[in-house]
Amino acid sequence: MKLPEYDFAVIGAGASGLIAADFAVQLGAKTVLLEKGLIGGDCTWTGCVPSKSLIKVATVAHHARVASRYGVHASAPTVNMPEVREYLRATIQQIYEPTTPEALSNKGMDVLLGDTRFLDPHTLEVGTKRIRAKKLLINTGAEPRIPALPGLTEVPFSTYKQIFDNDRLPQRMLVIGGGPIGCEIAQAYRRLGAEVTVIAERLLSSEEPEVSELISRIFEQEGVERVVARAESVHKKDGMITVETRVGNATADLLLIATGRAPLVRNLGLEAAKVSYSERGIQVNDHLQTTASHIYAAGDVIGGPQYSHLAGWQGFQAVRNALLPGNNAGTSDALPRIVFTAPEVAQIGLTERAAREKFKPGELEIMSFDIGKVDRAVNEDDRLGLLKIIARGNGIIVGASIVGERAGEAITEIAIAMRNKLKLSDLAATIHPYPTYSTGVQLLATKMAVESAFSGTSGKIIRGLFAMWR
Repeated sequence: MKLPEYDFAVIGAGASGLIAADFAVQLGAKTVLLEKGLIGGDCTWTGCVPSKSLIKVATVAHHARVASRYGVHASAPTVNMPEVREYLRATIQQIYEPTTPEALSNKGMDVLLGDTRFLDPHTLEVGTKRIRAKKLLINTGAEPRIPALPGLTEVPFSTYKQIFDNDRLPQRMLVIGGGPIGCEIAQAYRRLGAEVTVIAERLLSSEEPEVSELISRIFEQEGVERVVARAESVHKKDGMITVETRVGNATADLLLIATGRAPLVRNLGLEAAKVSYSERGIQVNDHLQTTASHIYAAGDVIGGPQYSHLAGWQGFQAVRNALLPGNNAGTSDALPRIVFTAPEVAQIGLTERAAREKFKPGELEIMSFDIGKVDRAVNEDDRLGLLKIIARGNGIIVGASIVGERAGEAITEIAIAMRNKLKLSDLAATIHPYPTYSTGVQLLATKMAVESAFSGTSGKIIRGLFAMWR
């Protein structure tokens, strides 16, 4: 019996897969979307959507708790975790609704649910069905990375896969890991009312040192405790979980493991497809093409930065490269990332250390200032934060960091500038609405552009012209 044939098959229906399948259909390709779990992937069910919803709930509780600072007096909040869980589920359902199998089928694609694996480079088994495809895209995402910690398999613990189904506010919570997931959930649970301890040598270790130090200071002010060391072992006694480190132990009734994510490459039959991979992910070239020329891969499964917005962008680029002439790059220097703590942490491009390693001494202009110089931040009582821009001597921006309540929004302006090779002077000359957080970007860009213009020979010329015309 002849197998169903498709122009394009998309394996995985997360952020990357949904965008990819939709674009392929728009191009006129006969498209099938394959998913073994829930459509929407981690982002919808156990990542971006529930985590930001939890952060919203925690922010409401925090604002109620500190309202008296602003002359508003309210009773101390009480948190009903079953109701919190229902709020999270409601937001998930609303965002999932446009991506149900029925809704996707109405767009013109076939949707098949079930475990998927390659039988050969063009043939796939999906549940009990088999199909063939001329070209394919793999975007199966990632899964929690579980550390080889003595005793961990003997104690109950959660990862981001389970924590958003929790319906009990713990008295004490331990978080192993100081990355984005660990920091976001630790602060959220602290604001909900739990005592929280984070076990990590450094918070947000990928960020600028001053950013990491600032977040550590803010966490300390909010009562998040720290054990500045690696976890060495775990055990349970009398219903409590204890994590041991070289500098001391910490005990709690809820343990969250937040030590990163590993690409999901298991059980896909990649050998049969002649696709090379390792535990670090599927091997791709600069255009997201695997070692099998008709098969592409995108998103978390290829390793590297793991963000839904990057996965979606790569899914689009992979379809474009597979089905249209020419090739687009599968990566970008203008990749913003955001940690949704309070305040938010946003970063794009190179850090200062990376920039100094890449460019020669004297080639860089680096400047930062306190977010307290931004009037809107003062209005919002958002006084702990910073803005930092790294640019070349010609004014082209190569990196930036922002810490503030609207950092995720403000960094977008710099992303556009970097993508289009705009200079500091372009940002400085653009009229910004007042009072907004984006005026901070303008203020810093203006200060840097002016200092650059008035340095060296150009500064002498400008001052000479002023002397002639005054």
